[in-house]
Amino acid sequence: MTLDIIGDDRGSLVALESNMNIPFEIKRIYYIFGTQPGIGRGYHAHIALQQVAVCVKGSCRMLLDDGSLKTEVFLDRPDKAVFIETMHWHEMHDFSEDCVLMVVASDLYDEADYIRDYDDFYAALN
Repeated sequence: MTLDIIGDDRGSLVALESNMNIPFEIKRIYYIFGTQPGIGRGYHAHIALQQVAVCVKGSCRMLLDDGSLKTEVFLDRPDKAVFIETMHWHEMHDFSEDCVLMVVASDLYDEADYIRDYDDFYAALN
């Protein structure tokens, strides 16, 4: 998904708004940074949580898997975002040294909402 950029000669701005360009009410925002070379993140799915991820600085590659289709998205601009729907396995790889990956989420952290084993994720889909 592409986010609208508002800008002029002073610079640029991207606004994230609940139930507008973010398809849910935002209840949590977090960001990942300082990821070591060669290290992946994610490796899980959520039962109910929805998220939108955007690299506000740098880049990373995201793998999304709905159990039948795997998609890769390269996040490399602050106006490019990916919607992570419920029951989608996701992994993040190839973080640039300067990467800051911001994620907005539809709910607060809840460990019970995570599926951390791929075989369990696949079984839950079927």
